[in-house]
Amino acid sequence: MNKEKSKSSAQVKTDARQARLEEALRQNLAKRKAQARERKKNDDKKENT
Repeated sequence: MNKEKSKSSAQVKTDARQARLEEALRQNLAKRKAQARERKKNDDKKENT
């Protein structure tokens, strides 16, 4: 008897949560990198003034 195992609702919720967390982490990292680039750009302008 080969029955396909379906994911339990708890496993589906865990997978969805994990996917949301991974996406939020990527967005947060991109935001922080953009902020760091802006700070560096502003610091460079201050040094040249």
